[in-house]
Amino acid sequence: MIERLRRNSELSLILLGSAIAVGAYTLATLGTTASIPADIGPFFAVIIALFLAAHAAVRRLAPGADGMLLPLAGLLNAIGYVFIARLDKDLAGLQSLWTALGIGAFIVTLAFVRRARDLERYRYTFLVGGIAMLLLPLVPGVGRQINGARIWVSFGPVNFQPGEFAKIALAVFFAAYLVEKRELLSMASWPRFRPVLPDPKHLGPVLVAWALSLVVMTTQKDLGSSLLFFALFVVMLWVATQRGAYLIVGLGLFAAGSFIAWQTFAHVQQRIDSWVNPWADPTGPGGFQILQGWFAMADGGIAGSGLGLGTPTRIPEAKNDFIFAAIGEELGLLGATAVLVAFLLTIGAGLRIALRAETRFDKLLAAGITALFGIQTFIIIGGVTRLLPLTGVTLPFVSYGGSSLLANYVALGLLMRISDESHRKEREAERVRAMAAS
Repeated sequence: MIERLRRNSELSLILLGSAIAVGAYTLATLGTTASIPADIGPFFAVIIALFLAAHAAVRRLAPGADGMLLPLAGLLNAIGYVFIARLDKDLAGLQSLWTALGIGAFIVTLAFVRRARDLERYRYTFLVGGIAMLLLPLVPGVGRQINGARIWVSFGPVNFQPGEFAKIALAVFFAAYLVEKRELLSMASWPRFRPVLPDPKHLGPVLVAWALSLVVMTTQKDLGSSLLFFALFVVMLWVATQRGAYLIVGLGLFAAGSFIAWQTFAHVQQRIDSWVNPWADPTGPGGFQILQGWFAMADGGIAGSGLGLGTPTRIPEAKNDFIFAAIGEELGLLGATAVLVAFLLTIGAGLRIALRAETRFDKLLAAGITALFGIQTFIIIGGVTRLLPLTGVTLPFVSYGGSSLLANYVALGLLMRISDESHRKEREAERVRAMAAS
């Protein structure tokens, strides 16, 4: 059966990815200390145990799901861990804990969300929850400003970024809302002399999404999340209505909001100035990091300096914002390209799931989650390579960060659930056709 073939292929890819991770960890330690790591045995055991547990959950709870997503996520997660361990052993210990919790969240998502379309009934609950999580860092006494961005929340010793979970909640709401309003949003009736958009009263959510993105940009000083949330809704709106005018209007709205913010707020001006000319302040917080990332990737060349043989510690935020630059230095263009290919394969698998989904809600939710992965990857790598202004988002599954890992594994679980549902519906349709033919 195809379910067995997918799960066996998934298992083989997980074992291959684990072998790559263990080899990379060994080479990184050899390059640093010239000795094989003493914890290589426990490291291998933990890697295998965690992802075999995730595989067993998929085999039991979603046997027909796509066989590539989990191994790709595991490989990216393992590569990120190797580089975090290379940079900071203490953070590596925390990252391994967050990885275990993330896989736990993945399993819980598969266990409790038995049909993705059931989430559609709670659309406004997800909307209120998403907005609340998005604005929670602004609450006095709870929100915390770290590295210039007010995107953190602290409850005692626990710090997390609620925006990472807000993006999933808002993706669920957007998918449900667009299923309900799809036909109204697809009709062009305004302006009267040359209709290209629907009636303005139906554009309220677009303007609300635009306003929320500006709130995040101006009050939380977080350009990346601002762009991510607005781009998510505009892309989902375009997918739902198939009207390219929304992309143009969305781009215009965000450009107008960004220009106003650039004229008004000092932190936005600083980010833009560092992006336009990092050499103007090569020792400043913006220019220094960008330039060090450039130097690191230039040192890597085609094949890289070798694991453990580079100097990624020169980059201030190499563990999260600039981990792609650290990968580019020690693995070179070839290694950096391999990471990009892994993301492209992940996005391709997500889009394939969206195309095969049976219901409109499942299609839009799968497209939205895939867009989150793709847009977030584009934003952070674009910032590292100076294609875009530098932002504070993380590279999915690779960068250090517990909130990001948990949210990404929950999103991955939802994609796997949609994939499994679509496969079951296809099998049922095939059985019905076979019975009718006989």
